[in-house]
Amino acid sequence: MLVSLTVGKVDAGVAVLLTQDNRLIEFPSVLLPNNITSGSIVDITVSRNNAAEAANAASFQSLQKSILNTYGIKTPSPPILRLRNATQTSLVLEWDPVDLATASLKSLSLYRNGSKAGSIPRPLETRSTKISGLAIHTEYTFHLVLRTTAGTYQSEKLTCRTHKMTDLSGITVTTGVLHPQRKEALGAALDRIGGKLIDSVRIDTTHFVCSEGRGPLWEKAVEMNIPVVVPEWVDACEAEGTIVSVRGYYLNADPKARQLGTIRGSTQHQRTTSSLASPSRQSQSQSLPLPSGEARDQNTPEPPPTPFPGASASGQPGAEDDDRASSEDESPPPPPPPPKDEDVDAAKSPATPPKDQSDTNGDANSDETVSVPDADERDDEEREEIQAESAPEQTEEQEDDVPSTEIADKGKAKENSESDFNEVPL
Repeated sequence: MLVSLTVGKVDAGVAVLLTQDNRLIEFPSVLLPNNITSGSIVDITVSRNNAAEAANAASFQSLQKSILNTYGIKTPSPPILRLRNATQTSLVLEWDPVDLATASLKSLSLYRNGSKAGSIPRPLETRSTKISGLAIHTEYTFHLVLRTTAGTYQSEKLTCRTHKMTDLSGITVTTGVLHPQRKEALGAALDRIGGKLIDSVRIDTTHFVCSEGRGPLWEKAVEMNIPVVVPEWVDACEAEGTIVSVRGYYLNADPKARQLGTIRGSTQHQRTTSSLASPSRQSQSQSLPLPSGEARDQNTPEPPPTPFPGASASGQPGAEDDDRASSEDESPPPPPPPPKDEDVDAAKSPATPPKDQSDTNGDANSDETVSVPDADERDDEEREEIQAESAPEQTEEQEDDVPSTEIADKGKAKENSESDFNEVPL
């Protein structure tokens, strides 16, 4: 297509061209011939380049496909969480490397029982973590949350449980400077209890066993705060069947500080306590003074016991019998027996002293006063016999009615006055 245009004005950069119907077209001056001036007529040919259009279209489509394949098909993958090792109070978790695809990482967090436990430092490099301070034989649930520029991705929940004290399968030992025979015996002991023996110090290493504190492995174990113990600790765990405290099994620890296990320790403690308590009880029983009544009973032969109403047939008084006996000792003696018939007749009939006694009144009085103790002695013997026979009855009366003792005291005083009056002649 050929078009004729008239040059209207020519500048350094742009020229103004006029069409036949008087329309203005701005045209670059560099594309016009050099000798063009105002009023010149130029012919311009215009045509379509189909080959160029097809090439541009193909290039654009390839670019779109590359963008789709790079950013539209592959997305970040959710992390996969696994349990690496478990002990009585700790859990070691691990996961695969984080796959971000074309996205950028924001954060990687660990959740325990639905609550955030913390963020993982350096998530592109760190692939494991250790959770300590857990309860013994307790179940926990963990999961990871990955936040990226392409979205948030969460791992599946992992349920795990800490071990019992008698479960020794979580012991993971790394050895240092150790004799080959002792190392072989250590490996056999770990196989018997279900533990593991590894060559390097890792995050799941629970104990570092050696006989001398030197070497790069020992330095790394000290840096990671891993307990450094002697091989006897594994033997103690196998012998006790449970986890033994490492306090007495450090390299520089005193062997006397080693404690026995729970079963043996408690048994020996009970035996030691009983053996220590028995001599003290014996010495205490020997040092206790006896009451005056018991001392008197030990010095004097004990009379045959008199059975009380309701007492046991064993002959040994119980607590109630002791109370009754003490009440009998404190109670006043029983009233004297009634006067005999001869004494009553003597009291009724006037006394007729003989003639020799009437002459010497002082001698008769002295004789009579001397004869009075004889009657008292007989009365005492009779009282003792009556008291022995009436002891059970008096005991029942004293238990039932306490004021009866006062009546007995009054009757005793009255009878004593009458007996004195009857025995001593006027």
